[in-house]
Amino acid sequence: MNNERFQWFKMALQIKGSVITAIYRRVIGCGIFGVLVSVLYHFKLPVAQPILGSVIPSIVLGLLLVFRTNTAYERFWEGRKIWGSIVNTVRNLSRQIWVSVDEINTNDKDKKIKALKLLVGFAVATKLHLRGESVNSELEELIPTSCYLNLKTMNNPPLEVAFWISDYLQQQYNRNCINSYQLAAMQKLLNILVDNLGACERILKTPIPLAYAIHLKQLLLLYCLLLPFQIVESLGWWTGFISALVSFTLLGIEAIGLEIENPFGYDHNDLPLDAICNTMKRNIDDLISLTPSVHSCEEDM
Repeated sequence: MNNERFQWFKMALQIKGSVITAIYRRVIGCGIFGVLVSVLYHFKLPVAQPILGSVIPSIVLGLLLVFRTNTAYERFWEGRKIWGSIVNTVRNLSRQIWVSVDEINTNDKDKKIKALKLLVGFAVATKLHLRGESVNSELEELIPTSCYLNLKTMNNPPLEVAFWISDYLQQQYNRNCINSYQLAAMQKLLNILVDNLGACERILKTPIPLAYAIHLKQLLLLYCLLLPFQIVESLGWWTGFISALVSFTLLGIEAIGLEIENPFGYDHNDLPLDAICNTMKRNIDDLISLTPSVHSCEEDM
C-alpha cells in the first residue's frame, strides 16, 4: 500500500511526459497578469468586475475542452488499434508463409526468410512514412540492397513493400508451392495490412479543423485574461496565484489534446512505434528459428 502511494505521488509530480514544459510560460504570464491586476486594485483603481464572469460561461468552455480532448483521444486510441491489427496480421501472415509455402529448391528457405523480413519492413516503412521520414538504415537490414535503393525513390514505401510481398506469394502459387485457397487467405491478410496503412494515413492527414482550434484558443486566452478582474475583489493578493492555477488547468487540457491528436510522432505520449516494430522483428526472428516439419508437438502427445 505504501509503495502504491509513493508511486501515485511520484506520477503526480512527474514532469517528463506531462505538458508542463509546453504551457509553463503561458501559465506564468497569466499569473503575472493576475498580480498586475492585484496591484491596480490595491491602488483603488476600478479593476474589480465580477460581472465579467458571465461573458464566457465556465460550462461552455468546459464542454469545448472536453470535446477537444475526447476527439484527440479517439484519434490516439484508433491509431493504437490499427497498430495492434498490424502486429497481429504480420504474425498471422508470417506464420502462414513459414508453414504453408513448400520448399522445393535449396534456396526456397532463404526466399521465405526474405519474405518474412519484408513483413517487418512493411511495418518499419509505415512508421517512417507516418513520421514523414525518408527510408533509412533501419530498413536496409530488412530488404535486399537493390530493393532498398529502389524504395528510396518511392513516394509511398510501405505500399511498394506490400507489392513485393504480394508478388512473392503469386510466384509461390505459380510454382505450386501453395494452393489457391492458401494464396487467397494470405492475400487477404496482406490486404488488411494495406487497409491499416490507409487508416493511419487518414488519421495523419485529417487534423482538427483549423477554425475550431483557433476559436478554442481565443476563448481560453479571453477567459484567462478576464479571470483576474472577476476574482481580485475576493482574493486580493492571491489573484495572481489562483489565475495561474486555473490557467494551468485549462491550458493543460488543451495542450494534452494537441499532443495526442497525432499519435505517430516522438512525443512521450505518442504511440511507441519503435518498440512495436522491434517486437515484430523479434517475433519473426523466433519464427525463423523453428522448423515446421521437425518442431512438432505430436511426438510428445
